[in-house]
Amino acid sequence: MNEVPFNFNDSRFPGLRRRGFLAAASAAAGLGALTLTGCAGTGPTADKAAGGSGKPRRGGRLRAAFAGGGASETLDPHLANLFADVARAKALFDKLADYGPDLSARPRLAAAWEPNAGLDRWKVSLREARFHDGRPVTAKDVLYSYRRITEPKKAFRAKASLEPIDLEASRAPDDRTVEFVLKRPTAEFPNVLAAFGAYIVPEGEQDFDRSPVGSGPFRFVSFAPGKSAVFKRNDDHWDGAPYLDELEFVVANEESARVNALLGGQIEYAHELNPTTARAHEGKGQVEIIRLRNSAMQSFAMKTDRPPFDDQRVREAFFLIADREELVDGALSGAGEVGNDLFGKGYEYYAASLPQREQDIDRAKVLLKEAGAEGLEVTLDTSPVAAGFTEAATIFRDQAAKAGVTITVKTGSKDSYWKDVLDSGTICSYRSGAMPIEAHISQRLLTGSTTNATAWHHKDFDALYQQAQSTRDETARAAVYARMQRRLHAEGGFLIWGFADWILGTAPGVRGVETKAPANSLDWARFDKVWLA
Repeated sequence: MNEVPFNFNDSRFPGLRRRGFLAAASAAAGLGALTLTGCAGTGPTADKAAGGSGKPRRGGRLRAAFAGGGASETLDPHLANLFADVARAKALFDKLADYGPDLSARPRLAAAWEPNAGLDRWKVSLREARFHDGRPVTAKDVLYSYRRITEPKKAFRAKASLEPIDLEASRAPDDRTVEFVLKRPTAEFPNVLAAFGAYIVPEGEQDFDRSPVGSGPFRFVSFAPGKSAVFKRNDDHWDGAPYLDELEFVVANEESARVNALLGGQIEYAHELNPTTARAHEGKGQVEIIRLRNSAMQSFAMKTDRPPFDDQRVREAFFLIADREELVDGALSGAGEVGNDLFGKGYEYYAASLPQREQDIDRAKVLLKEAGAEGLEVTLDTSPVAAGFTEAATIFRDQAAKAGVTITVKTGSKDSYWKDVLDSGTICSYRSGAMPIEAHISQRLLTGSTTNATAWHHKDFDALYQQAQSTRDETARAAVYARMQRRLHAEGGFLIWGFADWILGTAPGVRGVETKAPANSLDWARFDKVWLA
């Protein structure tokens, strides 16, 4: 396959422009604080959001259906893992920063951030904001939240991302200033503030399921794990009150249930539809179909710490077994792009110069024979928890048979799938929404990462990540990330076969849903900017 030069301004790739957030050299040269107060309120306008133009109106209840996690669901924002968890968390809570459509760090509770010349101390100024009970959001709340996330006995998602911060040395000189002391120079520290799950909660708060208090655009009303959550408008939100009176999250694990509820008028927003559904309803007038292009990494995760995938030759053989175009066409109905076993296609630092891997059954057979794995039998864990998972597993099973590998596809529970496959099994279906490449590495590929689905534990790889963080020069930093990606491409555990469009469905009267916001970014599931026409 011939490589096509990548255009960061290509409209097909809404989240992939170079970030260019803050050159470390500029900070060292004395540019001083980057003041961000004018950047707040980055939600969609009526002219560019789904549903056409029109003046936003207040009122009404929007019901949004997501796949959920069953009775074990929680509103603890530091435990957010599923997309439903994140959507609920961002309605109730705020972070210091979040990812914009280009994956750059955008301000939220932070009003400004300023590094010292050595990039190992950052001063963050907070904007004026209040929790739902009227208390101001203070620097002590920020430090408490981050210290809670990094508790040694907890498995909070953002723990690995916050690792660069020395929280014992960091302090709050006043209510609206946090002085972060870092363990090493960190050129892209704002990405840490925007980390997945790094929400700010009131100091001392531990119980989030009975009456959670946040600073987000919606206030808590009720919560039934695995069923629904109801929130009401926060008229005092620092970024402006939402248009909606109420927001209800409904759990519907079956895609067909979400579609039928949308068609029947029981909901107004259906998260994650499959391409076949989208084609069947697009342009028919009953629902609006919104495509967030190439938002979701699609892959198989191989456990690199146990047989048979503790042998690099077996992992390489599986890379070569995959016919990526067939997987995209069959599992995604063509609504996506082929992958090359690397996360973040088109994002800053993506190693686009590496050759596109193609199917090579003969070479795969040779590698399996060298590894003593002829006639290999493995179980591939999958689940209908995500669109295309079961289809991709079946297609890959048939591809593997050509190399003499017998794959047994095991379909797991949608309620517990992500927890089940994190540590158990040997290979599973896996996906991810958008985030910067360095965030993907910190949360999934470091020895201390809490969501290390491939069990990739290498101290020298950890050291490279720290080197990249500490490198001031952007070109030199990119070279370190390229070195890390070359290693992952050669011997990593993620068989990344594609990048899927993220497909949403809304009722015709829903306005304000952003059409260029990759999943996991600030404006995805941004219900405070949505209204009912």
